[in-house]
Amino acid sequence: MVPLWWYIVLGVVLFVIGAAGVLLRRNILVVLMSLELLLNSVNINFIAFGRYHADLRGQIFAIFVIAITAAEVAVALGILVALVRNKSTLRVDDVTVMKG
Repeated sequence: MVPLWWYIVLGVVLFVIGAAGVLLRRNILVVLMSLELLLNSVNINFIAFGRYHADLRGQIFAIFVIAITAAEVAVALGILVALVRNKSTLRVDDVTVMKG
């Protein structure tokens, strides 16, 4: 059986990679993928701790996070399509203010 600390290390590594992608990259699509990586690292830790404590709450929280992530992706991609139609760019620096 794989020890718990392997899952924690995997979650931390994925979280650091995702945080670096959010903070350092300028493409909005890369930033969104990095946010997904952050949320997946949290899911790994939820499931690992739930299994360690023989409790289903970790899996339940992970399912809620996945549902919220799916909603976030749907809204974000809709905003990105509208943004590309209006501004023709996906750079974070070029899109500082969204005016209606």
